[in-house]
Amino acid sequence: MSRAASNGADDTAHDGDGTGPYPDANPHAHPHSSHWGAFDAAVRPDGSLDVTPDPRDPHPAALLRNVPAALGPRDRVLTPHVRRGWLEHGPGPDPARGTDGHVPVPWDEVIPLLAREFDRVRTAHGNRAIFGGSYGWGSAGRFHHAQSQIHRFLNCLGGYTRSVNTYSLGAATTLLRHVVGDDAPISNPTPLSVLAENTGLFLCFGGMPAKNTQVNAGGISRHRAPGLLRAARERGAHFILVSPLRDDLADELDAEWLAPVPGTDTALMLALCHVLIEEGRYDADFCRRHCEGFDTFAGHVLGRDGSAAKTPHWAEEICGIPAARIATLARELTEHRTMISLSWSLQRAHRGEQPLWAGIALACLLGQIGLPGGGFGHGYGATGGTGAGTLPYKLPTLDQGTNPVPDFIPVARIADLLLHPGEEFDYDGGRHTYPDIRLVHWAGGNPFHHHQDLGRLRRAFARPDTVVVHEPHWTATARHADIVLPATTTLERDDIGGAKQDTALIAMHRVADPVGEARDDYRILSDLAGELGIGHAFTQGRDANGWLEHLYESWRQGLPPEYAPEEDFKSFWRAGRIPLRALREQRTLYAGFRADPDAAALPTPSGRIELYSATIASYGYDDCPGHPSWLPPEPAEPGAYPLHLIANNPPTRLHSQLDQGELSASSKVRGREPVRMHPDDAAARGVRDGDVVRIRSTVGSCLAGAVLSDAVRPGVVQLSTGAWFDPSAPEVATCVHGNPNAVTRDTGTSRLAQGCTGQLARVEVERYDGPLPAVRAHGLSH
Repeated sequence: MSRAASNGADDTAHDGDGTGPYPDANPHAHPHSSHWGAFDAAVRPDGSLDVTPDPRDPHPAALLRNVPAALGPRDRVLTPHVRRGWLEHGPGPDPARGTDGHVPVPWDEVIPLLAREFDRVRTAHGNRAIFGGSYGWGSAGRFHHAQSQIHRFLNCLGGYTRSVNTYSLGAATTLLRHVVGDDAPISNPTPLSVLAENTGLFLCFGGMPAKNTQVNAGGISRHRAPGLLRAARERGAHFILVSPLRDDLADELDAEWLAPVPGTDTALMLALCHVLIEEGRYDADFCRRHCEGFDTFAGHVLGRDGSAAKTPHWAEEICGIPAARIATLARELTEHRTMISLSWSLQRAHRGEQPLWAGIALACLLGQIGLPGGGFGHGYGATGGTGAGTLPYKLPTLDQGTNPVPDFIPVARIADLLLHPGEEFDYDGGRHTYPDIRLVHWAGGNPFHHHQDLGRLRRAFARPDTVVVHEPHWTATARHADIVLPATTTLERDDIGGAKQDTALIAMHRVADPVGEARDDYRILSDLAGELGIGHAFTQGRDANGWLEHLYESWRQGLPPEYAPEEDFKSFWRAGRIPLRALREQRTLYAGFRADPDAAALPTPSGRIELYSATIASYGYDDCPGHPSWLPPEPAEPGAYPLHLIANNPPTRLHSQLDQGELSASSKVRGREPVRMHPDDAAARGVRDGDVVRIRSTVGSCLAGAVLSDAVRPGVVQLSTGAWFDPSAPEVATCVHGNPNAVTRDTGTSRLAQGCTGQLARVEVERYDGPLPAVRAHGLSH
């Protein structure tokens, strides 16, 4: 049992950087770090794990309660396995993937077996026939970062077909390059500490959910976001939440709740712009000096281009917010130092580029971009690091090398890649071709969590000749693989933890011996590289500990003296933690650009914020024109599927990680993921609190446990992502455990970005009265 939830430290306590063990720490515990915080851990005599959050953290994450499950033998891949059909019949497409059994194979046999398959594919089809799949959330460690490890290995081997962008921000990163020139609003926004002191009005599209601030890529030693937002409220700042979910802002912020129809934020934003322009309340000087294409955008908003005028009455018919409130809200925005907060969730939907672009346009009209506490931000509340400040230098990082293969896909198009080799696709003005993938090599990440239309993904995974997966646990991805290599969890290896938005570098000491025959990705890939004749190129003669010392010392020696730590590697390792200096917490995004847009021009074609992009317009995409526009989502038979499903991030785990953990398991309803629905919608369907329901869409279905709540807008149901995919009873549902991606559509945001659209879907919900199939996502015997 973890003690992670017992620490109720005040947000202002223990806020120093600190070094070394803290008072009252378990003398047998080891310092460690994770995406959800720093902690100490020790294995008890009975084999269970004692986890103690760092008391210097002002708001430790409840997610630490899941950590002990990582070491339990339940669901662990204990030895290498090869799928029976692949072992008996050899490589080739096979619809039995995901249902076929796996056979244990010793390490000294599976590595040569896999090396021969790599050689066969490279010789017969070339390196472009290898897809290197990975994702960055496997560990907070800088060295044992699965994505870096597998990419380095494949680059040493001659390259691979890669993916670009992320499921989280696929539309945003592509669009921002055109509108503001780079991803600064994501990677380096105005810190929350500045907002806490200066912002008078927070207009939060999609909210700033406190649950998401538990996590940060690379780790987080100080969870400060909830306290900083509370400080803003106590100072007198006003919060307005625009979301179908009332708890997308904390109750203590006393926010006004505006609940639009899901996916209609763009219409509301354009109507706010209409009021500002029509009533002459916009900052004309800012729009003239700092923006490109204002006249074109304004003409569209006012209907001068032949489209409908984007009036509040026009928007009310689309989003459901009263026209009178839209008009008064627009005026209120001009009376305060206003922050337009745009959540990442807005752009994870069909035509997701538009709400982000429209929100930036709204901030431009207010003219407060570059002022402390004003302007816009993208992702406050998305992670604990967003708005925490940034370090002015890099952290230790494993070099991935250079990939000589030019082929790529937008990351959310993996099923298209596997199903449609040779087919062309559009992306960001280019026309590209899907290569013919014969070998999928996946280490880190779980596509059967983050991809959409999992029934289609199963068909896609049946097509390659061979699927290889490194996995600690028997996830759905492992079950759909031909070769499953048991990988260690972060607790079973030494590493270095740190993030550019944090103030501590953590010596992540190994807490426990590897479970079963698990090996870390570096050892697996080192052995495979040796078998393939690229051993030295991959390892450079170092073991894992040698790499840790090399990365630390080369990083330390390369830093300017004012930032470099005094501790050598051995001192750092003994201390367990050292401070990272010079976190920039007092800066304002685009302050220099505001002061002098010529001297500090943005890296866009015009040097300005592009409210109209001639580049995007030149692509001729009808699903992403040259300026922010209201583009209705594709029809989804609303009569048959009248409810809007919101598939957001869960409060009880990070994505699908440790779904079997204590906190995640405690949220289940009759063993299934909870789905929230408004009492009126439930009553109309005869659904009571605690019932098992079936959620249906055009692509699939899933079972979930009903939770009735008036914090959900009528006509909306909310089912978090991350329940391990369980297709074991297809006669009942595509997934019997409650994975929402069983019902979400596998389509891109637009031809511009081809981003993930998994946030929203149209569904129907019905009470399920049949015999309940067992949930077999966890603990299935192999």
